[in-house]
Amino acid sequence: MQKEKSTEIKAAKQLKAVMAQYFVELGEATRTGNKKIAWCSSVGPAELAIATGFLVYFPENHAAILGANRSAMDYIPIANAHGYSPEICSYLTSDIGAYLKGETPLTQAFGLERVPKPDIVLYNTNQCRDVYDWMNFYAREYNVPIAGINTPRDQPEVRDDVVKACTVQLKEIVPVLESISGKAFDVDRFREVLACSLECSNLWEETLDIARHIPSPATFFDHCIHMGPAVVLRGRKTAVDYYKLLLQEMKDRVEAGIAAVEGERHRFYWDGMPIWGKLRSLSNLFSELKCSVVASSYCNSWVFSEFDPSDPFKSMARAYASIFIGQDDNFKERYIAQKKVDFAIDGIIYHDSKTCPNNTNTHYGLPERLKQRLNIPYLIINADLNDLRCYSEEQTRTNIEAFVEQLEEAL
Repeated sequence: MQKEKSTEIKAAKQLKAVMAQYFVELGEATRTGNKKIAWCSSVGPAELAIATGFLVYFPENHAAILGANRSAMDYIPIANAHGYSPEICSYLTSDIGAYLKGETPLTQAFGLERVPKPDIVLYNTNQCRDVYDWMNFYAREYNVPIAGINTPRDQPEVRDDVVKACTVQLKEIVPVLESISGKAFDVDRFREVLACSLECSNLWEETLDIARHIPSPATFFDHCIHMGPAVVLRGRKTAVDYYKLLLQEMKDRVEAGIAAVEGERHRFYWDGMPIWGKLRSLSNLFSELKCSVVASSYCNSWVFSEFDPSDPFKSMARAYASIFIGQDDNFKERYIAQKKVDFAIDGIIYHDSKTCPNNTNTHYGLPERLKQRLNIPYLIINADLNDLRCYSEEQTRTNIEAFVEQLEEAL
């Protein structure tokens, strides 16, 4: 009898170790004060902080953990009662709510008594306004400096004058970091960190692109888990080493004929945020239906091909101004249209996230325009990244099953 091929990704064990070490290091710095800690929005100037000797903590990563373990629902109402609207980012409200209650899943998972205290808070508005208000809350609570980049959004192209303005703002952060760290800024060290981030980015992109293979060796739901080091450890060799390992495993899976979804029949593109508390159930549902969600706008958000260590400030400004979420719908249409070709996409799943309008692309006709342009069917799922009150399990399952049934009938 032929032995059944396991679809489990073996690198997951190393991923757990890498992420555990990251949080343990932050906990050690909190206890001993041996290193300064910068809090940073997820697509903020982390490389600049690392180059100046800081460890970097990402509240968005913490919020995603709260969403994935479904504890976010315990904390969102606390932030609402504190004056933060239920209409704004549920990452923000779940994270601030957890802070106000004095709880964190990092305690049980990694032994941290609390989230690490910041010495400075950094941000970039390339994602949305919410990250600025979110970081400002902590700057006030901890009475620490806040610095960042105010990047314009929804532009038809990344203009040189915008890059120039963002470059100036990046450079203005340097003396603030120096004053807190007590270390002189070393541009060569900054180049090294950016080169490391670029290598991590390239490896992560190559890992995502292997999903072009039919059948795909991994899905969007796998990518959401394995993107962790690209978010919190970019700029550090640990992330590079991890993605070398994961990339090789993806190549080996293709060579061995291992499919993430056995009997893959349809291939989907996921647009918008993950529904963190439903990753597993959605992954199982699509697998049952022999469908692979093979590409996304979200996981590619940590691909920064514009990084250039020879011109670190300007290239970093351009890279962070160029992320998908910050562009206009014309760019997004072109981007998704190309992914449809590259990944042999049969249909698009749009997540209309209740509290994340900035990364929701269903409000201004984009799905229908792409349907007409590409002759590609789509389904809109109404939910939220963290607030599961916005999600109907039964309705979502019924809609996905009906969508797949329509595709089957068209074959």
